[in-house]
Amino acid sequence: MAARRRGAILCPFCGRLTNADATVCLVCGHKHPGRWAFLARLRSLYGRHGLTGAVTIACIALYVVSLVFDPAAAIRPRGSFELFEPSGRALLALGATGYDLWPAGHWWTVLTAIYLHGGILHILFNVLWIRQLGPAVEELYGPGRFFVIFTVSGALGFVVSDTIGIPFTVGASGSIFGLLGAMVAYGRKRGGTFGTLVLKQYGQWALLLFILGFFMRSVNNYAHAGGFLGGFLAGLMLSFEDQRSETVLDHLLASACIGLTLIAFGLAWSSAFLS
Repeated sequence: MAARRRGAILCPFCGRLTNADATVCLVCGHKHPGRWAFLARLRSLYGRHGLTGAVTIACIALYVVSLVFDPAAAIRPRGSFELFEPSGRALLALGATGYDLWPAGHWWTVLTAIYLHGGILHILFNVLWIRQLGPAVEELYGPGRFFVIFTVSGALGFVVSDTIGIPFTVGASGSIFGLLGAMVAYGRKRGGTFGTLVLKQYGQWALLLFILGFFMRSVNNYAHAGGFLGGFLAGLMLSFEDQRSETVLDHLLASACIGLTLIAFGLAWSSAFLS
C-alpha cells in the first residue's frame, strides 16, 4: 500500500493551504488535492519566475546563432543599417517563415520565426519593446498567460502574413503587437478610470507603431495586424489577475506553448540539418 501523504500543501488548483490527505480542498472544493502535487510545483515555478527574461534571452541567443551560422555574410560590408545582418540562408535554416513554407506543411515556422531577427536594429528594437511590455502583461495577466498571449499572437501574425503572400519574414513584432492587443483588451474589460487609461495608452502606442510600419523598410504590417488581433482576442478570453489568479489550466496552456515551440525548433533544425 502506498504511504499516505502527511502535512499541509498548497492546493494546486487554488494555491491555498490545505491538508495533503484531504478528500477535497476546503477552499476550492477540488477532490484529492494531494494527488496533484506536481501541478502545485508547476504553479510554484510560474509564480517565482517571470517569462519576459526568458523570451528576451531566447531572441538574443538565436540572433547570435544566426550570425555564427554564416559569419562571412554577417560581417560583409554593406550599408550602415545592415551591420550584423544574418544571411537569408541562415534564417531559413533556423526557422524563418514565408508564403511558400506555411502552405507546404511547414507549420512550425510560424513559431520559430518569432525568435529570429534580421539585423542588429531589428533585434534591439524588438527586445526593447518586449522588455517594456512584458512585465506589464505579466503583472496584469500573470506569467503563464503572458507566454500564451506572446505565442498565440506571434503565430497568428505569421499565419496572416504567410497567407497574404509575404515571401520571407522573421521577428517578434507580431507578438509585441499581441501584447499591445492584450493590454487594450484588459483596459476594455476592466473599465473604470484605470482601465480607460490603459486602453488609451496602449491603443495609441499600437496605432502609432502600425502607422510607422508603412514608412519603414521591410516592415511586415500584416503580421502586426494579425498579432494585435490574436493578442486582443486572447486577452478577452483569458482572465486577468484582478479577476482570478492563474489556474492550473493557464499553466498547462503555457507549458503546452513552451513544448510546442521546442518541438517546432526541433522540426525546423532537423529538416535543415538532417535532410
